Amino acid sequence: MKIKKNWIVLGIIVLIIIILYSSFKGTYNNMVTLDEGVNEKWAQVENVYQRRADLIPNLVSTVKGYAEHEKQTLTEVIEARAKATSVNIDPSNLNQASLMKFQQTQDALSSALSKLMVVVERYPDLKANQNFLELQAQLEGTENRISVERKKFNTSARDYNAYIRKFPKNIYASIFGFEKKAYFKAVEGAEKAPEVKF
Repeated sequence: MKIKKNWIVLGIIVLIIIILYSSFKGTYNNMVTLDEGVNEKWAQVENVYQRRADLIPNLVSTVKGYAEHEKQTLTEVIEARAKATSVNIDPSNLNQASLMKFQQTQDALSSALSKLMVVVERYPDLKANQNFLELQAQLEGTENRISVERKKFNTSARDYNAYIRKFPKNIYASIFGFEKKAYFKAVEGAEKAPEVKF
């Protein structure tokens, strides 16, 4: 009788170990999958920002031929591009501070490009140039892709963050070192509509 009880106790212990192992394994693997999904979405965000950065030298060269005395604006765009391409983030260290720094340099580049487009309005010949029109269309398409990829990244980061914060997964996340991912946020002041004056 005593031997039979020992086998039952041993069987229960083995069953509990198997259940715990399966739980740890499944949760850990899901966290890895979600983490890799966030990293993949981040790579796409960087990819579309790089595409924009690659278009800028051609755009600046085209504008330079028509608007030679707009050197300050062209220089601002070139400098903003250099700063934006110099900020790289390791996806494994995707925290709010690093993402904020990345976003600030990209926002500065967007601002410089906006100034450049205002300058272009003064040059009807440039606005009619086929090369410029193609570059402008590519840049507009890239800006749309940036918006789409940022949204996908935020969705992926939200899914990952929600998963690692739920109980008991939050305990496993803490044990295995999975940390919350940062989000892209709207530029400060974006909630206010711009004032239009004629």
